[in-house]
Amino acid sequence: MSLPRFPLACHGAALALALVWLPPAAAQTDPAALSLIEQLRPRAGGATRGIRLPAAAPTETRPEATRPASPPPRVAAVPRAAESATTPPTTTAPEGVAAVSITVTFPSGSAVLTPQAEARLAPLGRALSSPELAPYRFRIEGHTDSTGDAEMNQALSERRAAAVRAFLTERFGVSGTRLEVVGLGESRLLVPTGDGVNEPRNRRVQVINLDS
Repeated sequence: MSLPRFPLACHGAALALALVWLPPAAAQTDPAALSLIEQLRPRAGGATRGIRLPAAAPTETRPEATRPASPPPRVAAVPRAAESATTPPTTTAPEGVAAVSITVTFPSGSAVLTPQAEARLAPLGRALSSPELAPYRFRIEGHTDSTGDAEMNQALSERRAAAVRAFLTERFGVSGTRLEVVGLGESRLLVPTGDGVNEPRNRRVQVINLDS
């Protein structure tokens, strides 16, 4: 008896769903999760332990990201000393701090995670729930590009950072006490641009190890 055939799109959707629903223990067999674990581990000779970055507050006392009184001024990303002039920076974190940037897909003006976004975040969920990263706390930052109103981008980045934290806690069991969230809008562009520039690399989530 022949097996039923499904459209190629259905197979693609099923694959994305399977990637999201891999159990946390699968981090050890997931190359993307293993890479994130290596990037988010504290680095030898890094910054002082217990680093606290601006605009962050403990998660247990703030279920949602706190909105600053006004959007912070936009600053261009400064390449780290260890990176060559021809290699663009991969994060906007302080030098020596373990961090990664992940481009996350959201519908325009929305904080709802798409299936593609969930697939991109799944390795992060497996990495954060792994024994290697279990002892550490992390900051989830929401970033936008420079299109649209700066104040609206600020609010949108806050909602998106909170959506990512909710995904990590609900889908992968990452404790909310380990995750702080903040929205930074267009204030810290990974790729320096002028106003109104649609740059996908600036629409991202940055994860910083607060204990590095």
